[in-house]
Amino acid sequence: MNIAKNMEAIFIGAAVLIGATSLATAAVPAHRAAAPAASAAVRMADAGKIQVVTVAAKRLTSAQKAALGN
Repeated sequence: MNIAKNMEAIFIGAAVLIGATSLATAAVPAHRAAAPAASAAVRMADAGKIQVVTVAAKRLTSAQKAALGN
């Protein structure tokens, strides 16, 4: 019986949190919501400037791995 009362409290608490966050996110101004879309266009323009790292190394043999493990 006590478990059912606790689950009801958890459910009501979760419902209150969901309601509060939905109201908090609904109050975001339109210019703030549109900012990430504008920065995505800038990132696409700079896509040619991305640095690429190439690692050219040989894999260790099992004997070398065993020597490193000790």
